[in-house]
Amino acid sequence: MPNMKRLLSALLFAAAGGVVAQVQQPNWQAYSPAAFDQASRQDRLILLDLVAVWCHWCHVMEATTYADSAVIEQIELHYVAIQADHDARPDLAERYRDYGWPATIILTADGRELVKRAGYIAPEEMAMLLQRTARGGREAAGRPAETPGMAGSPVLGAALIETLERRHVAAYDPLQGGLALQQKFLDADAVEWDLHLARAGDAAAGSRARGFLDAALALIDPAFGGAYQYSTHSDWVHPHYEKIMSTQAAFLRAYSLAYRQFGDPRYRLAAEQVAAWLRDFMRAPNGGFYTSQDADLQQGSKAHDYFALDRAQRLQRGLPRIDRNQYADANGKAIEGLVTLYQVTGDKAHLGLAVGALDWVLRNRRAEQGGFRHAETDIAGPYLADSLYIGRALLAIHEASGQEVWLRQAGELADFIGVRFRHSGGGLAAAVDNGTPLQPLPQLDQNIHAARFLYTLASRTAEPRHLDLADHVMRYLATPEIATSRLTDAGILLADVARRQVASKQLLTLLPITAAMGGDA
Repeated sequence: MPNMKRLLSALLFAAAGGVVAQVQQPNWQAYSPAAFDQASRQDRLILLDLVAVWCHWCHVMEATTYADSAVIEQIELHYVAIQADHDARPDLAERYRDYGWPATIILTADGRELVKRAGYIAPEEMAMLLQRTARGGREAAGRPAETPGMAGSPVLGAALIETLERRHVAAYDPLQGGLALQQKFLDADAVEWDLHLARAGDAAAGSRARGFLDAALALIDPAFGGAYQYSTHSDWVHPHYEKIMSTQAAFLRAYSLAYRQFGDPRYRLAAEQVAAWLRDFMRAPNGGFYTSQDADLQQGSKAHDYFALDRAQRLQRGLPRIDRNQYADANGKAIEGLVTLYQVTGDKAHLGLAVGALDWVLRNRRAEQGGFRHAETDIAGPYLADSLYIGRALLAIHEASGQEVWLRQAGELADFIGVRFRHSGGGLAAAVDNGTPLQPLPQLDQNIHAARFLYTLASRTAEPRHLDLADHVMRYLATPEIATSRLTDAGILLADVARRQVASKQLLTLLPITAAMGGDA
């Protein structure tokens, strides 16, 4: 995100009851080695504000907390203030994903993490937090994040499999559907694992999958299409209205596969509604896709009334802001999701959208050193996400078309990933060294997606090097501390299915894209 101006122009903030005029803001800097160097020279701490263009509470926090004189005073006395855009910096987004948006991170100049906070922090609380951390931070016992010791084998042991399966079942909410969390969102891996079990005759798994899918239909926007990111209050009727590409990809995949398996027309309609939103609102004139759409019609003001309107009424009032940046990873996710829908429905319009986006990516995001750039120019790339999700998109196009050129290019990307992102401590790092004290680390979701991609690639090409890299990633995922670090991670079980299919030399013969990500044997 560009540096903020010292003074912002007037901002309408409905929750505050009026207009906040000419508010002072921190002197935000970009996330860079220079900022850490400054903190070291001046004996200051680092305040990292990780925000997103589409994030309601980011807008609110900017308009209130970071306009507060006591907060600004503490920052000016003790901190180097850094603000970064979640979507522009996938390395930071993955590192701090568990802390929500906005994410507030306080670090020492040598990279020790002292504070990690999720979501909105009110001005008075923030001023006290900054003051308290500044007093004690330099003596704090924080340590740089480290990767746990990697498992010696890529094979999930029987005990770990049993643990993951038990945690998966225990995480399900039988009353509301979905995961038993305060935030309700579509976990595509959880659904896909239950679809896998249901195909083997597990009726309870089929019931869980349908319960999850039926509940998550509430997050589909009935007027514009597309899927909201999540709902609060432990139910599905308090949505946060932002629409981000990873959510759309999850909905495209889960509902397409469920429609194929159950034949329920509601599931096809849900996937079609997501595709329609991509087509109508997110497709750029050049054929590629934009990144996200804001939760607010007017930044900082809740938009419940707006999203209760029908399509014509909304269009009359305008559109929430669309982030018109075109990132390679977001396009890769959209392409793969659309190809999945095409393979289930046979509707060539979906394939056409995917091919158009892939053509744009290949012409505009290839990097000279190999792999793919994130944006027109990379701030600190390359990032794993761009090459990984374009690799998955290429493999999906190969599965749909049978053309070997796409398989070859997917293999070339796997080689690039192995050279640039293979982490000595296990798995794949989210980025290359960016010159700051925070060294790149493996992130869980990316490694799950990478393992499934690489095992399928190995099954298609019979190249030992792809299998070797897949096993390297799986050793990271098979580490008990990693595998059980979240409420549930059915994606690891799906990756293990893909590994066992390759190990047993079984051909993945059902729906190619399903098999490609560890579905049917």
